[in-house]
Amino acid sequence: MTYQSTAISNDLNTLPQVPGWVTSGRPETLETVAFRSGAALTVLDQLVSDPRHGVPLKLLANRLALGAATATSKLEGRLAREADIRDAFHLAPPGAARGPDGDLMAFWRDAVRLGLRGPGEIADLIGPDLTEEVARWLNAGQERARTHGPLAGCVAVLRAVLDTDDRAERIACLLSDVVLARALTWKVLLPLSAQHLTKSVLRDLTASRQGVGLAVQARILQSIEETVRLTRDLARRAEALRTVAPKLRAKGSDAAVELFLAEDAVAPASMLAPLIRGTSIPMTDRAARRFCDRLVELGVARELTGRPTFRLYGIGP
Repeated sequence: MTYQSTAISNDLNTLPQVPGWVTSGRPETLETVAFRSGAALTVLDQLVSDPRHGVPLKLLANRLALGAATATSKLEGRLAREADIRDAFHLAPPGAARGPDGDLMAFWRDAVRLGLRGPGEIADLIGPDLTEEVARWLNAGQERARTHGPLAGCVAVLRAVLDTDDRAERIACLLSDVVLARALTWKVLLPLSAQHLTKSVLRDLTASRQGVGLAVQARILQSIEETVRLTRDLARRAEALRTVAPKLRAKGSDAAVELFLAEDAVAPASMLAPLIRGTSIPMTDRAARRFCDRLVELGVARELTGRPTFRLYGIGP
C-alpha cells in the first residue's frame, strides 16, 4: 500500500475551522446558540463528509466513543476515569467479562457502527423490546429537528426518553446522536451529546425547568466545537503517520498503520500479535512491541498508560 497525502491535507492550515468571531464571548440565547451551532455543524460536516480532508473517521468515532463512555459513566453514578474505561475494554482477554466499564465502552463502540437506517437496528443495541419506544422517541426528536433545528431535536429526544425512564441516560444520549446524524445526513454516528451533560442538567430537563432547553443545547454546542478541534488535530496526526509509513520496514507495517488510523488505543500483545487484527498477517509479540516503539521514536505515536507492562499505544503526540 502506498500512502499519499491528499491535496487538501498537504496544508493542514487549510482545513475548515470555526472562525473565532463565531465563538467569541456571545451571550447564550436561543438565537446565538442556533447561529453558532449552524456554523460549527457546517464546519464539522465539511470535515467528516469530504475524504479529501484526510480525517480518520473510524479513529474519530472511537475517540468520541471513549469520551461518551466516560461521560455516561458519570451520568450513571459510577464516575469511572477515562483510563480505567479504556483499560477495561482493551485489556480484557478475549471472551472474558469486561465489567461495567468495559461494557459501557463496548456499547458506545457498537453505537458508532450503527447503519442509522431504521429503529430496529438501534433497538437491537439497547434491547429488542424497545423497538416501538425507539421509533416514538426518534420521531419526536426528528420532527423537532425539522422545525426548530438539529440541537432542538436533540433536546426533544433526550426529554422523551428520560420522561419514560430517568435512568436511561445512555439511551437518551445515543438517540440524541442519531437525531443529529440523521439531520445532517451523516453516514457515521458521532457520540457528541453526552460529552458535557450532567445529571443535574438532565434532572432539570425532565422537570421542564425554565431555560433548561437552552442549557442543554449550549452543552451540546460545546461538544460540537471541541469535536471540530479534535477532528482537525486527528487529521494532522494521521497525515504525520501516513508520511512516515514508507519508512517502516516491518512485515505487515501497512496493516498495522491502518489499525492505528482506526483505533483510539492499540494493545500490541493482542491487536498486533499473533495476527494483526482484521487480517491474516502474522506478527510476533517482539515485533509488535518494536513496531509501536518505532512509531513513538518517529514522533507519530505515544504510549498511553505510563506503565512498563500492559501498554497501550495511540496516534500522536
